Order: sequence, then structure tokens, then C-alpha cells
Amino acid sequence: MKSQVRLRSAIAGAAAALLATGALALGAAPAASAAPAASAAVTPRVDLGVLVVTDGNPWVEAIRQQLVSEGVPTTVVNLSDSGRPAITSSYLSGTLADGTPVGNFQGVVLPNDAPAGLSAAEETALANYESAFSVRQVDAYLYPTANVGMNPPVYGGSLDGSAATVTAAAKSSGFGYLKGAFSFQGSAGGAQSYGYLAQPLPATATATFTPYLTETVPGTSTTGTSTTGTLAGVYDNGGREQLEVSFGYNYYQLQYRYLAHGIADWLTRGVHLGYWRNYLTVDSDDEFNADAEWSQPGKCTPNDTACPPGTPATTPSRMAPADVSYAANWQQQHKFTLELLFNGGASARFQVNGTDPLLAAFQPVASNFWWVNHTYTHQWLGCIQDFTVSPWKCVTDSGGATQWVDSATINGEIVNNIQWAQRSGIPIEADELAPGEYSGLRILPQQPVDNPNLVSAITANGIKWVPLDASREPAMRQVGSALGVPRHPIDVFYNVRTQADETSEYNWIYDSAADGGSGLCQASGTACLQPLSLQSGWTSFILPRQIDTMLGAVVQNDPRPFMFHQSNLTGDRLLYPVVSGVLSDYNAVYAGSAPVVNQRLAAAGAALHSQDGWAQTRAAGSVSGYVQGGTVTITGPAGTSVPVTVPNSTKVGTTKGATFGSAYGGEMSAYTTLGSGPLTLVLKTTPYQSGAATAPATAATSRATKSTSAISAVGNPAVLPAGRLGDAIINATNGAGSTGGKSGTARP
Repeated sequence: MKSQVRLRSAIAGAAAALLATGALALGAAPAASAAPAASAAVTPRVDLGVLVVTDGNPWVEAIRQQLVSEGVPTTVVNLSDSGRPAITSSYLSGTLADGTPVGNFQGVVLPNDAPAGLSAAEETALANYESAFSVRQVDAYLYPTANVGMNPPVYGGSLDGSAATVTAAAKSSGFGYLKGAFSFQGSAGGAQSYGYLAQPLPATATATFTPYLTETVPGTSTTGTSTTGTLAGVYDNGGREQLEVSFGYNYYQLQYRYLAHGIADWLTRGVHLGYWRNYLTVDSDDEFNADAEWSQPGKCTPNDTACPPGTPATTPSRMAPADVSYAANWQQQHKFTLELLFNGGASARFQVNGTDPLLAAFQPVASNFWWVNHTYTHQWLGCIQDFTVSPWKCVTDSGGATQWVDSATINGEIVNNIQWAQRSGIPIEADELAPGEYSGLRILPQQPVDNPNLVSAITANGIKWVPLDASREPAMRQVGSALGVPRHPIDVFYNVRTQADETSEYNWIYDSAADGGSGLCQASGTACLQPLSLQSGWTSFILPRQIDTMLGAVVQNDPRPFMFHQSNLTGDRLLYPVVSGVLSDYNAVYAGSAPVVNQRLAAAGAALHSQDGWAQTRAAGSVSGYVQGGTVTITGPAGTSVPVTVPNSTKVGTTKGATFGSAYGGEMSAYTTLGSGPLTLVLKTTPYQSGAATAPATAATSRATKSTSAISAVGNPAVLPAGRLGDAIINATNGAGSTGGKSGTARP
């Protein structure tokens, strides 16, 4: 399957990055001598930040990546790095000059309960530290054993298509944003996921196991006495808590994405630096314009791309008044707002008796949509193009200087569209601008820099937000006075209004030349798709893939908008089943406390800018924070924006202060600006207490069982069936990189 090859390639390409060793990003170092444990007589201080010990496997890297995406400061210790620091008591904790014990990390992430790269002394140091400071540990993926409170597995195998249940205990401990059930991706018996179902050992006076994620053991439901097995849960051994997960996964798999925030929240006891939301902004470009339509026989787009001689003309796609009514009703039904990027100058071409029927249909409901200036006539705003060569190139003068579209043309495209909107009753934000086809912005390799005339016009017109093509530029950047906001393209093409045309073009792009396709897949060295039926290909294959692509981005704390075109709002109205599918799948899994954040371009840009700013602050190490007793203290330069997540009822300053943050997912969070003094937040409870747990097992005991508890990077036949761990590593990435690659073929 082409998807499997693409996933394997994505993992291979990311391997070097996954093995990188990070540095401590936040948290003050101990001011005095190191100490092996907290003193029960003094309330300990625990710094805000997580220790991630990685062996490079995708499951531990998935947790690291989630912490980074939310903005949780992390210190990464790479077990394959010969120069890594030793994990000792002095590395983990210390003592202030006044005798206050200090824990350097509020949580610990390990690849499993006994990683091969850790020494016995390091395991003991971690266990002692976690016990002394009430610090939790996540074991990213392990084989269930008595070491973590579990019986041997009653099932080991594929989890594809299986139904999992989030228990009440999980929902009360960080996973409350989930409704309680979801399915693993794939079809029953597939090779995308692998894991173990086991049952907890009976509780003892000092040790208990609490299931967090359960499933019915395959084959038992048909007997009338179905058996429940555990996929994840918390082992509490004398107060030391370990969240163990017994299935393989990668950052991009949806089943992990659903659990990812809960893992981070459980690990940090709901108190951490960072901010989490699930975003979805949907753009439809070229409103009031018309888009050229794909030709099935010519396998091209007449009037927009070169077509074979004799290719019949196709009728350009343009919304009709009935499509406006449908859009307004759909928005109301789904409580969702679409963002329309408009070309007002195009409206004059479609007037009937001096009136554009489409404009007339939009005017009564225009305030129900968000509108963005897409320039007056959708004119090209970059360099002057030379189409006598393929690919085209920028025209240069005799001295080799690039020839640009002039300032007067660009200013006219911006200002005329604003004035047209004001005359026509179209409400806009004048500081948003989307050049047609991203023109004027750099396009490699032909145009490596922005048109300087566009940059000047953006600044002169007070523009603050400009979309970028995320398949070319995934990161935000400055464009004159504006910030560029990357948008995800998607495989619902600009030049189609019907399912059949969409499928025909999809086949052309992804099929081999022998199957009637373009052969691009062969040229790029990837597997080619088999041709899809023009009658059923959209519903059976393309639509579900696009839903998963979008949903994967929604649940990655990613505010980047998605891009469609007005042609997708007419004909078979292809946009709606995609977005409806995303919303339906999302709402089936997430509780009402964590709704999709639907916002316009400017707000999406502001969210992304806040994330980027905090990433820079973390890298600089200029902000530190800690929890001591029931108080959180955060310090840093005045004016610094800091994201903070805390439990409900957390107060600012004192127990009688204002409630901190805004509610989302069962907790409170916000970006807050530091003043001249420390920010103090008062919690309802004391999350980290001195000496909360009894002494852990000795190093000798924990090492004695290492061979049966750890899952190594090369597999252990006694623990995992031969070849299956490789499947888990390679196939646990359904959707990896899915918003790039082929999506780059979408036209702005």
C-alpha cells in the first residue's frame, strides 16, 4: 500500500530528529548542595518541567513531542548518547540555602519501566526521587508484568479497529476531556497497531492498579462471558505512581492523539507551563470568482494549464445563490463559521441586469461568515513571469535584476477590494490580506524572495496577517508589517466541483503511467495507488483520508487553517462532507468541555504567534516556575507572555483572588503577561508533598526482572512475537506528515 511506504519514509526521515538530546529549558537549578530526598519537616519545592528519558522509540518520542507542542518545558536524556548526564540523586534534586528540598522535575517519562540503557543505580535514583517528591512516571510502552501490578497478558496482537473505553478513574485524573470511548484506526486484524490486554493483580495493602483504558478481549464476547482487559492504567506502589501503556503508538496515530493531552496532564498533576486547544479554521478561497474545472478526457485544466490539442472546454465553477443558502444553513446546524477569501472585482463579470446574483444572495447573511481580502481581481503579484520555458522563471533586465509587479498594481488590488467590500455590505478585517495564489510571496526555486513592492504595500496598508502555503512554508515568518500564517492545503482540489472530477484528478496525480496516471509517484520513488472508481472512489477512499488528515491536525494543538476553494462549495459541495466528518468524529470522542476552537485568520495567527513566542522564551531559559505546597510561583522578565495550565478554582495571588484562566477540557489555562514581580497562583490542593511514598524496590530487585519487563528497540522474542515490534514502530504512524506531501498539489 502506498500509505505504508509513505509512513515508513516519514519515520526514516524523522529518525535523526527523534534522537536529538534536549537541554533543560526552564526551572531554576538548586541553589545549594544536592540532596537525595526531601525532608518531611520542610515543604518541598518542585520545579515546573519534565524529564524525558528516551531510547528513540516512537512511543516515548510521541510523549516528548506532545509536551513540546503544549509548551511544557522538557529536559531530554538520550540513552544512546555516550556523553549523556548520569541520572543521580544530585541530578534530580537539591537543597536551597534555607534547607528547602528542591525537586528539579515535576514528572518523568521513560520508554518502559526498566529501560535497557539505564543502570541499576539510575533506576534506584529515579525511584527514590519520585517517592520523595510525589513525582509521577509514565512508562511509554511496556509488556505487562507483576513489576507494574499486572498479570501476564490474556491477548497480544493487532488492535486495529478495536473499541477502547476510558474509565471513570481516568476521566477524574486528567482525561476528563474525553467522552469515554473511541476506536483504534484501521480495520480488524490490520498491522497499524499492536498491543497487549492484561488484567491487574489483586490489590495489596501497599500496591494497587487502576485501569485507565480498557477493551473487551477479542474472542470472549461471542461466548456470552466477555472479558475486559487493560491497555493502560496506573500502578500505585506505596504512593509511587506509574502510568503504564501496553500498546505501541506514534505521535500521529489518532488513538494516541486522543490520549496525548491526558498523559501530559496526569504526569504533571494538572499544573504546568503550557497551553492546549484543538483548533479548526476552514478557508474557502476565490469567493465571487470562478475556478477553472478539471477535464477528465484531457487530464488537465482548460484555461489554467496546458492541455492536449482537441481537449474540450470545461465550464468554470462558481457558486450559485442556492449554494449560499446551503452554506448558511450548514453553518447554523454545525455551529461552525467558514472563512471566505473574496475577489470583489470578479463580481462585475457575472452581473445580470447590473446585479450579481451571488452577491445579492450573500448580502443578507454576510455577517454569518468571516471575510478576508483576497485582492480585487486575483492578479499575480510576484515577479513578471516568463512562460517560454518550463518551469517558468522570473523575467530579469539586462543587468540581471528581477522584474516585479509594480507597487501601484499591488496597492490597487488591496485597496480596491476593501472599498468594494465596504460598498457591498461585506464585513471585513482590513488588516488581513491573502494574495491570490500566494503570489508575491517567495516561491522556490523561481522566486526565492518576496516581491519588495508587496512587502512595502503590506506595511503601508497596515496589514498584520498574511496566509502562507504550509506545504512550502510550515513556519510563521515576518512579511513586512505582517506575520505569515501557514495554511494546510488538502486533497480536495481547487479545480473540481464533482466527486467524479475529484476522483479523476486524484487518479491522475497518484497512479502509475501504466494505469493512466501521471507517473509522479514513480518519479518520486513512492508506491502508486490503484485507480479509484469514478463512481465510488470519493466516498470509499478519498473522503475518509481527508477527514483523518484534518482531524489529525485538529488534535495536535495546531491553529493553522485549512484551505479549500469556492468550487468546493458548489456542484457536489465537496467541502461539507469533509468538515462535517471531522466535526462528527471529533465530537464522538471529545466531551463538550473541549470544543473545537473555530476562529478566523487573525486569531489563528495570534495563537500560532503565542506558541512561537513561548518556544523562544523556553529556549532562552528566561522564565522559571515551581510548585511549593499549594502555591505556584512563576518568575521572568516583565512583559513576558507565559502559558499556564492549572486545575479549576486556582486563584491569582491569594485564596480570595480572581480565578485564573479560561476553562477548557476540565481545567483552566491562559497566556498571562508577567509583571515586575513573580506571578503567584494558589491551588486548592497540594500536589507535591514530602515523603509521600514508601521506599522503592532495591536496584537489585528491579534489575532482576529487567529482561521480562523491558521491550528493546530490536525486539525480544520472549516478550513480543518476532517481527511484531518492527510493525509497531513502522505502522504506528497512520497519518504521519499527512498535511504535507501530496497536499502540496492543491492550488491556492
